[in-house]
Amino acid sequence: MVLAYLEEEEDAYNTRREVEDRGRRAVCVPGDISAEVHCEEVVAEAMSSFGKIDILVNNAAVQYPQEKIEDITAEQLHKTFSVNIFSMFYLTKAALKHMSKGACIINTTSVTAYRGSANLVDYSSTKGAIVSFTRSLSAQLSDRGIRVNAVAPGPVWTPLIPATFPADHVAKFGSDVPLGRAGQPAEIAPSYVFLASEDASYMSGQVLHPNGGEVVNG
Repeated sequence: MVLAYLEEEEDAYNTRREVEDRGRRAVCVPGDISAEVHCEEVVAEAMSSFGKIDILVNNAAVQYPQEKIEDITAEQLHKTFSVNIFSMFYLTKAALKHMSKGACIINTTSVTAYRGSANLVDYSSTKGAIVSFTRSLSAQLSDRGIRVNAVAPGPVWTPLIPATFPADHVAKFGSDVPLGRAGQPAEIAPSYVFLASEDASYMSGQVLHPNGGEVVNG
């Protein structure tokens, strides 16, 4: 396993320990995933360490809440798209050179791609783009026997939540979904495990929705 991260060194190395405790090898690669050259370096590290790429999980994102679209600067817009969707193009392009029949790609989108979010207009736009990217890429790669799917989590407790929302929002985060609470990362992970497994061998171009009971269309 190769884990790419920006500054979350403690989280990255905790994840590496979890993987190694289960008898597997993990390599941590720090850097800016929005830079194409770094994405190529991540893939090169994967090939150097493991000699092949069977599964690519695109799961990097930033969000910067703004109450008005007028407050979304060009710099913020470019940063959000660069991290959230451009990185998926860069990593996928680099990884596909080393992926063969039976491999799979799993992208992380969001419930906001389907219902929107008033104070996350740019973030939600990137998540909608990821849905279209997933569907289009799955069609393109079907002849190569490479599956492409996505996961669209609802409200989930991650470090991104307290880092980007005010305390009053964090206090009630996730309480508006039918199950009445935000999810835990461990409740989202099985969706990725399923899509990466042979149990999902007849699924491509699809999106799973671990979102606390919200019904979405599209």
